[in-house]
Amino acid sequence: QVQLVESGGGLVQAGGSLRLSCAASGRPFNTYTMGWFRQAPGKEREFVATTTWSGGRIYYGDSVKGRFTMSGDNAKNTVYLQMNSLKPEDTAVYYCAAGNTPIPSILTRHYGWWGQGTQVTVSS
Repeated sequence: QVQLVESGGGLVQAGGSLRLSCAASGRPFNTYTMGWFRQAPGKEREFVATTTWSGGRIYYGDSVKGRFTMSGDNAKNTVYLQMNSLKPEDTAVYYCAAGNTPIPSILTRHYGWWGQGTQVTVSS
């Protein structure tokens, strides 16, 4: 079974940067899609970014376009989320997810495996 472990969260001042990592282990060959989502208290889980393990096209949520960059290292089974120009509204628990759809997806139902999440707090 796929196991996902996020790391890199923490406290950062507005305008700062943070890089999140998601280490995957036991990845089956038919696991194609990786995604980043976030959820703030009292709010719905929000799509952040998605791509495939093969390193194809990357898609971002409107609220993070131009500020966040998703990347991956297949040799390490790790995906990253570089977050720049952070805003207080970026404060949330960030989750990485893996799915077996061959096409990147913004929908949570397309992801069968989720990490535990890592807290990102952006202060003014």
